[in-house]
Amino acid sequence: MKRGTKHLVWDWNGTLLDDLSLVVAATNTAFASVAVPGVTYVVTADEHRRDFRRPISEYYAGVLGRPVDDVEFAVLDRVFHDAYRAGLAEMALAAGALDALRGWTGSQSLLSMWFHHELVPTVTRYGIHSHFVRMDGLLDATGGGFKAGHLKRHLAELRLEGSDVVLIGDSIDDADAAASVGARCVLYTGGFTDPDRLRAYGVPVADTLVEAVALAA
Repeated sequence: MKRGTKHLVWDWNGTLLDDLSLVVAATNTAFASVAVPGVTYVVTADEHRRDFRRPISEYYAGVLGRPVDDVEFAVLDRVFHDAYRAGLAEMALAAGALDALRGWTGSQSLLSMWFHHELVPTVTRYGIHSHFVRMDGLLDATGGGFKAGHLKRHLAELRLEGSDVVLIGDSIDDADAAASVGARCVLYTGGFTDPDRLRAYGVPVADTLVEAVALAA
C-alpha cells in the first residue's frame, strides 16, 4: 500500500452489488408511469450505461426529451424505488466482491446514494457489514444528486483527510466526488457506466473488483 493511502471507501450500487439489470428494469417502470398514449420510453442496459448521469433528473429529462421538474422527479423516484425494492432479493454481490474486500489491508467504509435506512440492513443481509468501519447512505427523502457533499461528510465522520483515501466506484460522479476532497479513485467497469466513458475520464480503471483493489493499493 502506498504511503498516505490507508482507507478505502466503497460505492454500493453497481460496484459491490451487481444490480444493473434491476436498475434498468426499475428505470423503465418509472418511465412507463409518465408515458403518454402512443409514446414508449424504454432503455436498454447499454443505453443506460452510455447515458446515465447525475443529477438523475437530467438523465430522465434526456430520455423523455423534455424538462423534469422537482415534482415530477419525486414521482419518478418513488416509482423507481418501489420497483427496485420488489426485485432486490434476487440481486447478488458483484463477482469477486468478497475477495476484493478481503484483499484490502487498511480500513474500509461504504458510501451509497441509496437510502440509509434500507442500505444498512441490506448490506448486513449480504454478510459483508463487518468489513466496514462505517456505512452511510442517503438521509434525504428523495435522491438523485451528486456524491461530493456526501463523501465530504462521510470522511469528516471518519476523521480522515482525502489524501488518506481511495474511492472505488462505477461512475463519473464517483471520480468527481473523490477529486473534490483530494482523494484518489479507481473506477470499475462492471457497473452503471460504459467502460469507454470511464477510460476516457483519466483515472485508473479496472475490469474486476480484485483488480480495482490492487490499483487502489
